Amino acid sequence: MDRTATTGTTTTRTVITGTVSAGATTTTSAIVRTAEIDRRTAETDVHVSLALDGAGAGERDTGVGFLDHMLDLLARHALLDLTVRATGDLQTGAHHTVEDVGICIGQALHEALGDRAGIARYGDATVPMDEARAACAIDISGRPLCVFSAALPPGAIGNFEHELAEEFFRALSSNARLTLHLSVEAGSNVHHIVEAVFKAFARALRRAVALDPAVHGVPSTKGTLA
Repeated sequence: MDRTATTGTTTTRTVITGTVSAGATTTTSAIVRTAEIDRRTAETDVHVSLALDGAGAGERDTGVGFLDHMLDLLARHALLDLTVRATGDLQTGAHHTVEDVGICIGQALHEALGDRAGIARYGDATVPMDEARAACAIDISGRPLCVFSAALPPGAIGNFEHELAEEFFRALSSNARLTLHLSVEAGSNVHHIVEAVFKAFARALRRAVALDPAVHGVPSTKGTLA
């Protein structure tokens, strides 16, 4: 199967602004952490626009209703401005669309993070959703790994098959170069379980990408998180 893609470039901007204090001019840097990705294959056409320091703004339209709902939660709880537009070969199922959206969001996160200077790097969260509970731990390590500990039964929510939750996070973590651990600690309703997983990921991501004023440079003894 030919999955060759054309991927667009991303933009990360640093804006320098001047301030005046006691007759002297000082400079401060405001980091605008944004990225855009366009990916086209024979199976999907995906556009992602992302701002790490946002408020949950943007629109999500993938043709997979439950995925749109989960991306809304991701944007809101991670405080990302996130726009996702995707069309895909949904007549064959949602797998290609869900995976490629995960790839593009991961690529956008990777590019928007730049050299990782000043970030907290680590984040974790445990989130309940009624009877369900999920936990997430993230290391923006530069070493892609996804450990998805959940025994979801076969089935689908709309046209979103349950196993696509794991496929989404594997694609995202690989392309964002995250070490990602997700685990389901309780739950019987799969809608609630997957929602708790997405919310836990969002809250952990929010902590991991946050700029920490106590961190100077890249938070690694190696000097790089690439």
